[in-house]
Amino acid sequence: MSVKANVRQSGNVAIIDLTGRIRLGEGTGLLRNTIKDVLEKGSHNILINLENVSYIDSSGLGELVGAYATVGNRGGNIKLLKAQKNLTELLQVTKLYTVFEVFEDETAAVDSFSKQSASA
Repeated sequence: MSVKANVRQSGNVAIIDLTGRIRLGEGTGLLRNTIKDVLEKGSHNILINLENVSYIDSSGLGELVGAYATVGNRGGNIKLLKAQKNLTELLQVTKLYTVFEVFEDETAAVDSFSKQSASA
């Protein structure tokens, strides 16, 4: 299955809906380029919807960490939505669950960006 990305807006949050397998090669490159495009268009609040991602390898996880740093350096934030079991396990094993906020509800995830800005 090839990987696909669709970007949509919800207020000031860019939501990237990913589908497929995020792994070394096509998946990581698509993720990197999509994040770059979103940043170039001026969105700094990014929610990555992983509901339809069937697999993510260590390269894909590394790409998420790199994206987190890139977006953070530009004053933004990345949060994850509906991470599947294998990614949740990877986040726990690598202790990255302390870095990424992971949500199950899209509305709550989008609202969290506003709450974060208000408290900053």
